[in-house]
Amino acid sequence: MIIIGIAGGTGSGKTTVVNKIIDSFPAGEVSVIPQDSYYKDSSHIPPEERSKINFDEPAAIEWTLLVEHLKQLKEGKTIEMPTYSYITCTRQPETVTVKPTDVVIVEGILVLTEPSLRNMMDIKCFVDADADDRLIRVIARDCVERGRTPEIVIHRYQDVLKPMHMQYIEPSKRYADLIIPQGGTNTVAISLLTDYIYGRLKKIHKSK
Repeated sequence: MIIIGIAGGTGSGKTTVVNKIIDSFPAGEVSVIPQDSYYKDSSHIPPEERSKINFDEPAAIEWTLLVEHLKQLKEGKTIEMPTYSYITCTRQPETVTVKPTDVVIVEGILVLTEPSLRNMMDIKCFVDADADDRLIRVIARDCVERGRTPEIVIHRYQDVLKPMHMQYIEPSKRYADLIIPQGGTNTVAISLLTDYIYGRLKKIHKSK
């Protein structure tokens, strides 16, 4: 099994990169573990206070569960991945069954900030994008998927996303083995990454 970490700022194009990697492999060979599924449950917090939760700092993530689930996958075990609702800011009762596959992608803005998680990764990638481009994508996404107004998104970007990006996400770039500028449009970098994955898989299969 190869574990790939894909980090980058909010709206940088991580999902596009992940989807292009998945499309490069036969169906069922790649599993994706989104960091967002492992946000700590906030159901004990009054609903009016949940909107103030800082989702862009490492303390918001239940890293121990994420690392434990990766260990189980490496051992050939199936996991039940949690799900999280951005609408209610709570962990949902439903889970997603994830079976061990040759390639596991761990994707999220903070996945390179946690040492215990980084140490499990065979390849660490950082998707880089211009701040203005990221803001435009965040506005479009949050208005449609999370029921927020453009004004709320912009204020949150200024008050939370930008400072947290500079404090946690941008510095984690130094841990990356591969930096992918322009996100999913960088076909050369994505091709290099997929070729490297194929090469690693061949070595693993030959050694068995």
